[in-house]
Amino acid sequence: MKLEISKLGYIEGFASVIINVILFVIKIWVGILVGSVAMIADAWHTLSDTLTSGIVILGVWISKKPADKKHPFGHGRAELISAIIISILLALVAINFIIDSIGQLIEQTKVQYTTTSIIVFAVSIFIKESLARFSIWAGKKASLKSLIADGWHHRSDAIASAVILIGALLGPLFWWLDGVLGLFVSILILKVAYDVFKDTSTLLMGEKPDDELITKIKETVREITGDTLNLHHEHLHRYGEHIEISFHLCLPGDLTLTQTHEIIDRIEKKLKTELNIYATIHAEPKK
Repeated sequence: MKLEISKLGYIEGFASVIINVILFVIKIWVGILVGSVAMIADAWHTLSDTLTSGIVILGVWISKKPADKKHPFGHGRAELISAIIISILLALVAINFIIDSIGQLIEQTKVQYTTTSIIVFAVSIFIKESLARFSIWAGKKASLKSLIADGWHHRSDAIASAVILIGALLGPLFWWLDGVLGLFVSILILKVAYDVFKDTSTLLMGEKPDDELITKIKETVREITGDTLNLHHEHLHRYGEHIEISFHLCLPGDLTLTQTHEIIDRIEKKLKTELNIYATIHAEPKK
């Protein structure tokens, strides 16, 4: 794994941990002060960002370890596992907040917001959205799913704070608003958790190569053989930066074993050089 990639993961992770701990302390203080379940829930949501960022750091550290005898494809999937863990933690946080919000609605608890609480959550929106933008940018640049997941975790926190801020301004008019907003924030977090889990699990289970990649592979084959020669049965496996692809390729049946090996070897080397993909090709006689 390139130094820049691991460095981006570490910078995002440690910056997130420090900022979120500070925000949590301030948010939980004002939330308890005004007795708002939505604010307290959002404070714990912020603290969960600290845990997920710690998982990001661990995932990046493990994934950059080189291949060994037990892990011949490297440790790149550790970063995907980190993203899965983050999504599960997000879901647990959301379920807990749903229970708290329903309890507040049943008890018909009215919340009185203070000027301090409004200012705190207004500042939190700016900070968390800034963190989200940086995390998502870094994740796309370094192709790290866990960083992108952490970025959406930050963004869900920013959106939650924005919703709570609206509730703080309108709360005096509607006693039920804090509980309803708590439910809204919880469902939002649950949706983010589902999306992260779905996208990441797809990569872990293996995926069909997209059309753009297949086109590039066919172009490479055509440059060497003069034809795509019925390329089929494509399977893609990602291990972080290490990408493996296997496919079947029909070649003229009158080729010798040596000639077939030379063609396959040229294709594999070209795919590695131009696309940074390790290919395993099964040759079949063309009918």
